[in-house]
Amino acid sequence: MYYSDEVIEEVRAKNDIVDVISGYVRLQKKGRDYFGLCPFHNEKSPSFSVSRQKQMYYCFGCGAGGNVFTFLMEYENYSFAEALKFLADRAGVELPQQEFSKEARERADTRAVLLEINKLAAQYYYVQLKNSQGEQALSYLKNRELSDDMIRAFGLGYSNKYSDDLYQYLRGRGYQTDVIARAGLISVDERQNVYDKFWNRVMFPIMDVNSRVIGFGGRVMGDGKPKYLNSPETMIFDKSRNLYGLNRARSSKKPYFLLCEGYMDVISLHQAGYSNAVASLGTALTLGHASLIKRYVKEVYLTYDSDEAGTKAALRAVPILREAGITARVIRMEPYKDPDEFIKNLGAEAFEERIGRARNGFMFGLDILEREYDLGSPEGKTDFMREAARRLTEFDEEIERNNYIEAVAKAYHVEYEDLRSLVVKTAVRTGLARPAERPKSAGARSDRKEDGITTSQKILLTWLIEDESVFRQLEQYVGPEDFSEGLYRTVAEFVYEQYKEGRVNPAKIMNHFTDEEEHRKAASLFHTKIRELTTAREQEKALMETVIRVKNHSIDEAARNLDPADMAGLQRLMNAKRELQDIQKLHISVN
Repeated sequence: MYYSDEVIEEVRAKNDIVDVISGYVRLQKKGRDYFGLCPFHNEKSPSFSVSRQKQMYYCFGCGAGGNVFTFLMEYENYSFAEALKFLADRAGVELPQQEFSKEARERADTRAVLLEINKLAAQYYYVQLKNSQGEQALSYLKNRELSDDMIRAFGLGYSNKYSDDLYQYLRGRGYQTDVIARAGLISVDERQNVYDKFWNRVMFPIMDVNSRVIGFGGRVMGDGKPKYLNSPETMIFDKSRNLYGLNRARSSKKPYFLLCEGYMDVISLHQAGYSNAVASLGTALTLGHASLIKRYVKEVYLTYDSDEAGTKAALRAVPILREAGITARVIRMEPYKDPDEFIKNLGAEAFEERIGRARNGFMFGLDILEREYDLGSPEGKTDFMREAARRLTEFDEEIERNNYIEAVAKAYHVEYEDLRSLVVKTAVRTGLARPAERPKSAGARSDRKEDGITTSQKILLTWLIEDESVFRQLEQYVGPEDFSEGLYRTVAEFVYEQYKEGRVNPAKIMNHFTDEEEHRKAASLFHTKIRELTTAREQEKALMETVIRVKNHSIDEAARNLDPADMAGLQRLMNAKRELQDIQKLHISVN
């Protein structure tokens, strides 16, 4: 829903950022600001600063930064609307009632009811596990060496042998049959007979990132089939966009996830101290899973089963993760089948050693490929290297591809230039590259230039916000129109407008960006790292270079889009170039 700027600013202003973040991070006052250990990356020395004056936070270690809304969105994985609601409740601000269409209201109501039903079902299963009829299931979990704390933390339960037990319980709580069916908890046959979806199974509640129960997995007791059964997809449960254990793993300080195949692997790893373990939900890893993971970490260690099926699953997962921009490594469990067995037999210390020896995902794929060739024969090794070259063509970035060519050449004792030549020939032959496309390298340079301009604009915005004297010296030479259209120009317009009104307030500017992705990008504009410069002269020189780069780019863009018949536009360009000469003569002082 849309909320007015006034409402958003009222909520922000009534939630002091130091008070809010103090509920999550231990802060200590140093000078004007407060410092603590960053909750977004692992560190030993406090580099996470919170400014009461600016109502902003910033980590000098990892670059995380923003206002009080940003913090909750990053820490709690809230949407902007959820962060706003949380802070409004905290401050006692009553938000305007949401005005839904009839269809939207019904949909929201249904989602809320399905979440209620799933929560009740999870509580019911947990109680059943502790009753006499759950003895076999509890014994099974104890034999798997799970502690009471882990059973409670993951909300494990039991669905008993009566095939409509849960259904009768939920009907007794007033829920209609069709709604219970929409929650995926019952089946209704042609004769309208109703059966629980799960019975005589150990139950694993599946939770979303905010710890709301959205579905279940069930492990049968005895010889029933299938061994594992998951909830069907519903309005609130999408297997391809959720991960088991993510609600806990997202708070881990480790910079990577351990990606498992099964629920028990996740729980065993959490019990052993690896709170960063997650698993896909009875389905192969998808790009949706990878995109979800990318929100939290940039590196994944695959801990799939060591059998043939697990190996194939790992080989499928590596390129999916790479496509999402995630580095994949593979941990081998031999001589054991999975992480659960490994830790029970060798312990967490040995598992940590395996993490240290994890194989790069691409190189692991070549290790498995070796089995199909006789590397002892010239023919076998040649065929193997041809396939390796084909796989190397899949790296789009030249520098990354060359690094992998170097690694493969070293691992298989071939000359770098010979392998590189084979990769180029393979790419040309398969149509992945053509000699005629050589100008593409110029395009790559253009992209890098564009990235440099983006960085310069970020730096300039940070400087303008941080130092009013810099703004006053530059305002007649640089304006919002000199920043790239879109987010950068919008933020610049707000900054210039606030200075006109007498006081710049970056925390308030960020209120205007309620879309999650836009909000995060806007936050980065206020906290771009300006390289460490020890003297004022060095800072002034760097600032001048940044201003000239931004202004030059602005003039180039205007010239590129100028209609030759636009005489007024041509005059403006000439004036801009004269201004640029004036700027180069200007002495900008930095406080």
